[in-house]
Amino acid sequence: MTKKTSNTDKASKQSTFGPLIVDVAVPLGTYYLLKDGFGASTFAALAWSSVGPALRTVWGVVKERRVNGLAGLILLVNVVSLALSFVSGDPRLMLAKDSGVSSTIGIAILVSVALGRPMMTEGLRPFLVKGDAARDAAFERLRSGSAAFRRSESAYSVVWGVALLAECVVRVVGAYTLPVDTMVWLGTVILLGAIGIGIVVSGGLAAEPMARMVSAEVAAAEAADTAEVPEVAVAA
Repeated sequence: MTKKTSNTDKASKQSTFGPLIVDVAVPLGTYYLLKDGFGASTFAALAWSSVGPALRTVWGVVKERRVNGLAGLILLVNVVSLALSFVSGDPRLMLAKDSGVSSTIGIAILVSVALGRPMMTEGLRPFLVKGDAARDAAFERLRSGSAAFRRSESAYSVVWGVALLAECVVRVVGAYTLPVDTMVWLGTVILLGAIGIGIVVSGGLAAEPMARMVSAEVAAAEAADTAEVPEVAVAA
């Protein structure tokens, strides 16, 4: 019994953390390895690190009849970054172009919500289920049967989409209204501020309620299982 439970938990961890590793960690790791480890150009590193997400996206469309959200997002970001790598000249334009990636991610996230497939869920899920098979099963039941859970799921992605778009707007305005030397360091502060706000707001508005719903669903399932035991004993 213990061995079976261990195998189930292992499979649950693979199913929840797998997408993050394959679709996000591997492409990012490939980029930095090629750029910093092997001295490849930014363009070459971006191009090669896009191969995995491109294949994953195509595979999802052809074999699973669906778009792989995480892989598609990484691919989109890389394509935009490749296009922006050709931008040069005006220092203010160079500062403003960094917001292109944030805006692309923000728009993609909001579109995913409009399509009914909130993109940020796969990034949040591992932290909600914590590699536990019972919590993973509860997550799936809520996702398919709870309107409140789905609203929180959408709200989580909306917060991040809006935060990143706002970061883009603030950075562009700053690039053309503030001294260049100021924006060189302020751009990073703006990005970190947007991420911090996203974490706080999305956590209180959506992540924490979702975590409570998952815990309540697990408790309800355990209570139902316990209630069935006496009935079986009486029948026997």
